[in-house]
Formats: sequence, structure tokens, C-alpha cells
Amino acid sequence: MSLARLALALAPALALLAGCASNRTLEVPAQSGMSRPAPATGEDVLRRMHEAHAGTWYRTLTFRQTTAFADGRVETWHEAMAIPGRLRIDVAPAGRGDVSIFRNDSLYRFQRGKRERATAFVHPLLILGFDVYGAPPEETIARVRAMRIDLATLSQATWQGRPVWVLGAEAGDTTVTQAWIDIERLVFVRLLERRPAEGESGEPALIDTRFNGYQRLAGGWIAPEVVFRVNGALSLTETYSDIRADVPLDARLFDVDEYRRPGWIEAD
Repeated sequence: MSLARLALALAPALALLAGCASNRTLEVPAQSGMSRPAPATGEDVLRRMHEAHAGTWYRTLTFRQTTAFADGRVETWHEAMAIPGRLRIDVAPAGRGDVSIFRNDSLYRFQRGKRERATAFVHPLLILGFDVYGAPPEETIARVRAMRIDLATLSQATWQGRPVWVLGAEAGDTTVTQAWIDIERLVFVRLLERRPAEGESGEPALIDTRFNGYQRLAGGWIAPEVVFRVNGALSLTETYSDIRADVPLDARLFDVDEYRRPGWIEAD
């Protein structure tokens, strides 16, 4: 997920099996265990994700994240999530006051306990990996459309040996922004984001984000590794530990007007 430092850095700047085009009927692979008709659009897939897990998915989540950058730097981040729409990241040492809070469609940052700035930002990984199970489907659909994913286009592929729906791209096309959803588990596994060039010397960027190693957690799933690649090169790896679901969280942790110490975190 984090989810985050790469998102913070890029926010301002920023094989496949033969599938079927969006105007054809897609077939659900037999191993998916689903007998219902295949979805016709990406909207249908998002609705099915919600339908499959909304009643059992955890509503809060905490974990310790080891954040490894491509240049060799390693940081520890403490993350707390309340689904839908809220994510807090405390950069270790906890209590220093270096915090990022994603709340609905905005990002708020604190440095040394003082609020520095707030920017509009829709966190795609929070929406596709978690909020899809807690927010109304139509709300999720609108936010995914805002990511420039063409939900009218739906195809199939395989990813890490498993069949997936590809929302936003024709079969075999990895050049446009798209989201990959595991057909059987109905969980998000990959996001490809096409970012246009910025500035005279800027170059287009293809950001490839992968949720790896899914395992069961409470009534849902969690991917304890998130890998970011930019134009094919490894940029960031996030590894989760001490993962806890449905833990009590003080709603004031997500207040954005003043800094509050993260009481749920044990000493670093």
C-alpha cells in the first residue's frame, strides 16, 4: 500500500493470455468456481468485489511496514487504516510527528507534529485494495473512473499463475492505465498507471504496482508485500509485519487539524 512514499513523490509530478475485447462475451475460467455469467464491464467486476466481501471484510487494520527504496534506504512506517477512506502513516520513530493522513480524497502531512500542507489526492491502492469492500459500489466506480481507467473495457489475463480480470485495457495492452483483479478471490493484484510527461525534459512514466503473496486475514485478505516499479525498474518494496485486523482505533487518529500521538504503536 502503502502504499505511500512513492505515491507522495509521484502524486504531484507525476505472456498475457489472449483475452477478449470489451464488446465480446468473456468467459469465466473453470477454476474460478463461479457459475454465474461473466461480468461485461469493469463496473460489474467492482460490484462483484463488494458483493463477495463486504459482509466479512475487516474494518480496521494496523501493521508495521519495512519500506525499502531502490537506493538502499530502509525506513519503518507504522500504518493504521479505517475502511473506507482513512489511512494514517507514522514514520519511525513513532511520536516524532512525521505523519501522512489520507482521508477521503485529500492528503494531509505533518512534520514534527506541525501540519505542513494539504493536497487533493485520491489514493488508488486504498480504493482498489480496501475501500472497495467498505464503500458503496457506485462511489468506488466513480473514483476508479477518476483514475482514468476505462471501465467499459474488460479483458482477461493471467498473473502469477492465476486468472485475472483486466479493467481498462484490451487483452495484451499494458500501455494504458488499468487494474487487475484476481477472478477467483476477487481481490486487487496489480495497477498499471500511465503518467504523462511533465516539463520540457520530462518523460512519460509507467508505474507498475503489485500486491503480492495474498493470505487470509480475519474475514478478508491481505497482501503483505507491495512492489512498485517505474518504467520497468524497481523503485520501492513494502513488507508488512505485525498485521492486525479489526483492532479498536480512536477516530481522532485521523483528525487533520492537529497532530495526535499514535497511541496504538508500541515503542520503536
